[in-house]
Amino acid sequence: MSTESLEIAKSRYETGKLAFENGQYREAVENLEKASVLLARNTRFAGEVDIWLVTAYEAMGRTDDAIALCQQLRRHPHHETKKQARQLVYILQAPKLQRPKEWMTEIPDLGAISDHDSKRLVAVKPTKSIPRQKSAEPEYVDLSTVNTRDNSFIWVALIAVGLTISYLVWLSF
Repeated sequence: MSTESLEIAKSRYETGKLAFENGQYREAVENLEKASVLLARNTRFAGEVDIWLVTAYEAMGRTDDAIALCQQLRRHPHHETKKQARQLVYILQAPKLQRPKEWMTEIPDLGAISDHDSKRLVAVKPTKSIPRQKSAEPEYVDLSTVNTRDNSFIWVALIAVGLTISYLVWLSF
């Protein structure tokens, strides 16, 4: 492998990672695939590129391609790549859980609204109303009903702290 193709692969890899992190999965897959083709299969860097390619495949919804690539990477000579591939295969093949509809929040597509429609105000109906409490004047407490007897806990805590400090001082000598 020439240094020129290695530099091109590194550039494609960085571009693919950046596209993935920005949510541009199609562009990420294209760049990572091109980087993967330029690299020798048994290098650590090629394994890293392919692991990113697996996550990009999954993000695009190409789970079968991601699983197939992970199966290949499980036989990779680099230990860390093999380990990550095994973990990803386990995650990708896990059964998909159904979420209750109550857990989901529907986000409306604002791109479909024309400029004329966007100028109208939309009122949202609250699901539950919380009654407001009126606090016109402060509430006074009758001190004859309050337990004002001395609590001995504070003395126990002070003695425990004093013993702990004296023990630490004794240990320092």
